[in-house]
Amino acid sequence: MRPTAPVLLSATLLIAATGLTACSSGSGDDPDTVRISFKQSTDNQIRVMDKYLASMKTQFEKDHPGKKVKLVPIKAPDSEYYTKLQQMLRSPKTAPDLVYEDTFLINSDITSGYLKPLDPYLAKWPDWNQFIDTAKNAAKAQDGKTYGVPDGTDTRGLWYDKGIFAKAGIKTPWQPKSWDEVLDTARTIKKKVPSVTPLNVYTGKPGGEQSAMQGFEMLLYGTGTADPLYDRSSSKWITAGKPFKDALNFVKTVYGEKLGPDVSDALDPNIGTRVRGELLPKSKLAINLDGSWLPQDWLKGSGHEWPEWSQKLGLAHMPTQNGQAPGKVSMSGGWTWSIPSKASNPDLAFEFIKTMQTKANAQKWYIANSGIAVRKDVAADPAYVKAQPGIKFFTDLVASTHYRPAYPAYPKVSTAIQEAMESVTTGDSSVEKAASTYDEQLKTATDGKVITK
Repeated sequence: MRPTAPVLLSATLLIAATGLTACSSGSGDDPDTVRISFKQSTDNQIRVMDKYLASMKTQFEKDHPGKKVKLVPIKAPDSEYYTKLQQMLRSPKTAPDLVYEDTFLINSDITSGYLKPLDPYLAKWPDWNQFIDTAKNAAKAQDGKTYGVPDGTDTRGLWYDKGIFAKAGIKTPWQPKSWDEVLDTARTIKKKVPSVTPLNVYTGKPGGEQSAMQGFEMLLYGTGTADPLYDRSSSKWITAGKPFKDALNFVKTVYGEKLGPDVSDALDPNIGTRVRGELLPKSKLAINLDGSWLPQDWLKGSGHEWPEWSQKLGLAHMPTQNGQAPGKVSMSGGWTWSIPSKASNPDLAFEFIKTMQTKANAQKWYIANSGIAVRKDVAADPAYVKAQPGIKFFTDLVASTHYRPAYPAYPKVSTAIQEAMESVTTGDSSVEKAASTYDEQLKTATDGKVITK
């Protein structure tokens, strides 16, 4: 669920022929039923969210006699999920009472008037004080109001196969101090263990936001520039300067030297699923630049159990470009629960949020979803820290993490980034040409609100 992709708003995707079963289940007029829409995994064996929400439904209905919860899953790839969700939010007849929103797109829905500000509810909810400020800000719009309650966050780093490293004669634990060290390690693996893919960096439009965030921005935000995409002082987007080109050059090097997956595989929309379900578990990939949520696919009951993962895989933080302070970089995103502006039962919807976000229930979700706690009381709980290998590693990265400038123009900016990545991955463009094309697209996407640094 975690990897994300920009929304597609073409008319063809908005046609009801997409088969959106949830569209027939709007909030309606029943004051005793709260209807909840969420993204259901396209992998029929992965039902982490379904099981969690089912348990919350049982608890809520027990604690609120006479009230009912109706779960309305949207089973679709990421880009289609956003499109179908926006289609539902447009009408009171189809709008649910509670929706699952990706933080990188929430401002688009806010600007469109699809979501309800939650500040009156949050002011009366003591638990809101337990949420970390960065998570609160992820759901806050430019109008200063908050439109969602985060259910966790995520961080990113380098996953590596200890067995492959041993075959290549590389000592573990492994912690590269610069981009060059990452590339040199991949080159060593390519030479000594030629049967495996040395390094995966997500790239290109088929990967969507997965490419932009796990791939490009993990590089760009490690170049030493505090805000390399958006200049907050001028409220303008930054054109492709040296940091941008350096990040593109890293991608070009990975695929130009054949250190990454075959280009046809890298540009397969299902590459993320293959990485988690095949390449890593079967020791076909040495290094993977990816997110904290991967173990959710490998836990008991996931359908793809891999109990040995914590023994076979190591974790390293992604270094900054030349090892400059703070020496490591991460990107964070996450999802929020939001109430549509056209919801029939907003008060009941917020009561359901409160049920999900007790300390105990939030902790249950973080562990089940391999998520990172955004509640301070959960993050400080030893039971959470010890619940799963890797939780402490990825939670500690929150101190070094960055958040995307999730303003309404960001989805289009992300698409322009993906296109630049794809052009250097395939070899169709030089870094300079890809950067120049990006600048042209950036001006269009932001109505000319750009600045050169």
